[in-house]
Amino acid sequence: MTISLAIVGVGKIVRDQHLPAVAGNADYRLVAAASRNGRVEGIENFGAIGEMLAAVPSIDAVSLCMPPQYRYAAAVAALDAGKHVLLEKPPGATLSEVEDLAARAAEKGVSLFASWHSRHAPAVEAARGFLAGTRLRAMRVSWKEDVRQWHPGQAWIWQPGGLGVFDPGINALSIVTRILPQPVFATGATLEFPENRDAPIAATIRFTDADGLDLLAEFDWRQTGPQSWDIEAETDAGVMRLSEGGAKLSVDGRLLHAEPEQEYPSLYRRFAALIRDGRSDVDLAPLRHVADAFMLGRRTLVDAFHD
Repeated sequence: MTISLAIVGVGKIVRDQHLPAVAGNADYRLVAAASRNGRVEGIENFGAIGEMLAAVPSIDAVSLCMPPQYRYAAAVAALDAGKHVLLEKPPGATLSEVEDLAARAAEKGVSLFASWHSRHAPAVEAARGFLAGTRLRAMRVSWKEDVRQWHPGQAWIWQPGGLGVFDPGINALSIVTRILPQPVFATGATLEFPENRDAPIAATIRFTDADGLDLLAEFDWRQTGPQSWDIEAETDAGVMRLSEGGAKLSVDGRLLHAEPEQEYPSLYRRFAALIRDGRSDVDLAPLRHVADAFMLGRRTLVDAFHD
């Protein structure tokens, strides 16, 4: 079965990742796009999802890639039209709206996929297997990058619901919640807000689990030069390091796993499999941890941020 796919929200992530991944997957035929500003050459383009769904009834599935604050209404429109839906990360602006989408998808008998692309990094499953076979003592997460490099001029990330530094930080949390042998929960957080913005530019969160795990996560959008996307775990079998956003796994400095990055091609293979099997995949654990950090976090003001 070839899936007739439409993409909504044609921005940087669509051009960099979604379009190449879809073009390289024979399960899909890209038939339409809807976006206020962007266009995709060679297919039908529309200004809004409602217009697109009405004009192209042959669409089987929709990838929603607009900012999270606007995703719920678009997802409802697609689900109510009987379309399978892929949600770019984060899947929505709130937990409640995504839970409602999951219920709607089940009611309509279509697939809903909350896609956490960082879970599809090459070494993540190897890290999960390693931690399953040893005792974990402590974990440190360092996710620090330059917002000007990755989100140039994007105002939505600083607005309520845009998550601020948790936009990349949730990638780390999606990996952590995948590789840990049991659930963790936040015990405290510090969130640093620029004095002229409504979302944090940095965050530090402490987590634990039922066995008293010491887990510290540090997210920062002010890092220039080399970028840091690392998870380090102290275990009885040695120090495990998952680096470069999940691309490489080493233990005590010895490289055990490294493969070329294929996150978005893997996402679309997963989405096709869900559609074929008539299933959904909506794991809200990473977004729940972000919500908990906002609930528990001590807020501090820092210098204003200007693009």
